[in-house]
Amino acid sequence: MALLLWKAFDFFEVSQVKLGDDETRSFFENNEISSVCSGSDSLFLGSDNGYVRIIGPSWKVVRSFHAHETGRITHMRQVEGTSLLVTVSEDLSNEPVLKVWALDKPVKKTGLPTCLSTLHINNGRKQFPISSFTALDDLSQLAVGFANGAVTVIRGDLIHDRGTKQRIVYESEEPITGVEFVADPKLVTLFVATTSKLLKLVVTGKGQGQPPRTIEDSGCAAGCMTVNDKTGDIIVAREDAVYYYTLDGRGLCFANDGPTSLVSTFQDYVALVSPPPSSGSGGLRGRFGGTNTEALFNAARFTMVDPTLQIVAHSESLISEVQAIIQIWGDLFILTRDGKVNRYHEKSLQQRLELLYQRNLFPLSINLAQKSGMDLQQQNVIYRKYGDHLYQKGDYDSAMAQYIKAIDSTEPSQVIRKFLDTQRIHNLIEYLEELHEHHKATSDHTTLLLNCYAKLKDVDKLEKFIKSEGDLKFDLDTAITMCRQGGYFEQAAYLATKHGESDLVVDILIEDSKNYAEALDFIWHLDAETAYPCLMKYARVLLENCPSDTTRLFIDYYMGKYKPKVHKVPAAETQTLSSGGLAAGAAIAVQNLTSLLPLPYMNTSAVPTPTGQESQATVSDAGAIIEPDTMEQKYTPPPPRTAFSSFIDHSDEFIVFLEACLKDESLKESDKADIYTTLFEMYLHKASERKGMQREEWESKAKKLIEGREVPIENSNVLLLSHLSDFRDGTTLVKEQSGLLFDIFRSYTSAKDTRGAIKALRKYGPEEPQLYPAALAYFTSDARILEEAGPDELENVLKRIDQDGLMAPLQVIQTLGSNAVATMGMIKPYLRETITRERREIATNRRQIASFRKETEAKRVEIGELGSKPAVFQAQRCPGCGGLLELPAVHFLCKHSFHQRCLKQNEDGSEAECPVCAANNAAVRAMKRSQDERADRHDLFKDALEKGDERFKTVAQWFGQGVMGAGVVE
Repeated sequence: MALLLWKAFDFFEVSQVKLGDDETRSFFENNEISSVCSGSDSLFLGSDNGYVRIIGPSWKVVRSFHAHETGRITHMRQVEGTSLLVTVSEDLSNEPVLKVWALDKPVKKTGLPTCLSTLHINNGRKQFPISSFTALDDLSQLAVGFANGAVTVIRGDLIHDRGTKQRIVYESEEPITGVEFVADPKLVTLFVATTSKLLKLVVTGKGQGQPPRTIEDSGCAAGCMTVNDKTGDIIVAREDAVYYYTLDGRGLCFANDGPTSLVSTFQDYVALVSPPPSSGSGGLRGRFGGTNTEALFNAARFTMVDPTLQIVAHSESLISEVQAIIQIWGDLFILTRDGKVNRYHEKSLQQRLELLYQRNLFPLSINLAQKSGMDLQQQNVIYRKYGDHLYQKGDYDSAMAQYIKAIDSTEPSQVIRKFLDTQRIHNLIEYLEELHEHHKATSDHTTLLLNCYAKLKDVDKLEKFIKSEGDLKFDLDTAITMCRQGGYFEQAAYLATKHGESDLVVDILIEDSKNYAEALDFIWHLDAETAYPCLMKYARVLLENCPSDTTRLFIDYYMGKYKPKVHKVPAAETQTLSSGGLAAGAAIAVQNLTSLLPLPYMNTSAVPTPTGQESQATVSDAGAIIEPDTMEQKYTPPPPRTAFSSFIDHSDEFIVFLEACLKDESLKESDKADIYTTLFEMYLHKASERKGMQREEWESKAKKLIEGREVPIENSNVLLLSHLSDFRDGTTLVKEQSGLLFDIFRSYTSAKDTRGAIKALRKYGPEEPQLYPAALAYFTSDARILEEAGPDELENVLKRIDQDGLMAPLQVIQTLGSNAVATMGMIKPYLRETITRERREIATNRRQIASFRKETEAKRVEIGELGSKPAVFQAQRCPGCGGLLELPAVHFLCKHSFHQRCLKQNEDGSEAECPVCAANNAAVRAMKRSQDERADRHDLFKDALEKGDERFKTVAQWFGQGVMGAGVVE
């Protein structure tokens, strides 16, 4: 297929590069570039005058140096990832010169890069230009092709300049048009192209030294041979086709549309430059304007193709001749002879896919996504789009094939809605089966699939679906539900039994068969772990129909005494059940499902249950042999509170269950609290339903349950339940046990029970003194209450308040004055006693104040005399040694005198202190220091205020200690 027949797209964004500065722009426009190479994030340009210029990402000349004195630089090679650059210059008067430069090692004097090695390329002293050049990445071998047909291979250490060897490995009459190395760990092969042949020879490894071997008797033009760095394939462009060559020979190829002047690779693309037509356009030039259209007819063609996808990724006409194709900075660049640089940036994968979507080329989109490494989830989006396209075209089978490929990331409802029509039911079944195979089916999908089987009366598929081996591929509950809705309990039981779903068997017995006793017996045959959820699920129904047996099962299970029953079915009955026509039953089930289970798009009118199904076989214990002496199973009984909700509306059975649980010695303390609380509530509940003797009987049970200090019932629960049930004995008992004496007194006052309040005051007053202020407020709240209590009781309350200091006199007056119940005569004795006592306290305080003032004044006078009058010392003996006082002596103002030798000198050099008065002075200083420290401890002051009974006295005391910042005379 020629390139003209390949689908063409525009996968690249083309823009002209803006050169960074005038110097760079002038260099490009003057057409001084003789060679180009790229590598290590830089672009290298060789010029006719022997200079090398290095271009950075900003397209500015970042560095230049004079590499060769004579000749133009015709070839260059930069070793990727290093700072090594190889340059080759020619002047046709001498042999070509090759130099290796270390760009990161400048010469100190000149600043130029260090030239690691220089050599003259041997061509047998024949002056012919170099037509092709290549080198290995480590520069251990280089190959140079000449226009006279010779190929020279250079071996050696060019980097360390340890010597090289040159050998002409091939000579011919045709000029060399291309040389390329293909290297692997053991073999290095050189491919040589001439105008008429393509050859290869081994330069390193097995077969070295053998003459070149012709691969094909067709060559190529200069610039039409390159190597794919990813695969190592040699690419040769000829007029008829572009060929791939490997070490084994010619490989794939694709047709070309004409002559090619330049070939290169970029990622997975092959870039081809076709020269302008050489003849046949002269008449057209004259017809369309001669020289004005010269550039139009001299336009070259630049094409990028993807051989794998067989598409043209980009194609355009270039007015100027292409000088070089460059790969750098992640993009492809084309340098033209007029000094312009075009940038080709590949569009994102999503943009390229959108271009394919616009033309409905979905297979090509899938190939592109797979080749680009797109993840499977995104590929599924393409499959889904392809399926939608085929569906719109009416190709439902192919569309379903695409939907199935995208099944992992497609919402099933989007596909199912498209195939609900009766004519497409086979496609729908195929999709639903795949959903089950991929374990992505929901219960709705299982329902729909069973509906489809039923609609088609496909018995084989239904049997195959239900009895499928391996992992369960459908929702078991849904399948059983569908069978149960059709009235086929045997099929439902088969599925439930096969997959160990004992709870579903119980569902069938209770919800469908209404055989409650048999269901309870079936549960009793299960192991402990399986029986528990079944029992809890239908506990209320079983208690309603089998109350005593169900309660007994609850008691056994929750007390850890559960023993599953064991039954053995006789052999004759076993054979009957095994051969009992499951296939026949399934066939009948399909016929009934057809009538009963309509498809979603059909009229869902109700259909009666099939007749003749009343005597369906069910799981039972008929004919079973019971073995009562079974081993007791070990299991952990659940907390009793988990069963409480099951006994709603069954209070008698609930009480039996709770009383039985209390007898269990292994009961946890937390469970005991739950049982005691619930049982207390149930006793009160039963008492509220009865009257007379029966009520008293239940209340006595409740009271007996909460008596004692070790009953694990929270007081708040007892109070709440007693209040809701109007059970005052329980309230009072709990409050006494909890020390809530004030609440007991308040309950009497709230009920206006004055005698009860007085009785509670006398009983609890010594333990709870705050009852007296509350009693004072209560007695004086109403005239009738005060009259009922009597003046003596009021006087006793006031006396107790005064003795214990429970209230200040002002608070008592405020309490009594809040209403007009109490008279002045009632409180006259209290006031007289209070005033007399306070007057005595005032007189005592005044005498103490006068004493403090007199003492303070005496101290001040003494201090003044010490500072202004001479002191007379009359001591005759030294208190230190007891001897007569003689000079030298030391006299202190405290009237004590010592021998100087009897005094100890302080270590810090300070004045000596009187040893007799030192202890008292130290105590005073410590007291002062303590006061200073406490003055800043406001938290202690606040704490003393909160705890003290007389706050003014506390403030005065702390004021004297300096807490208010008062000055103190030193």
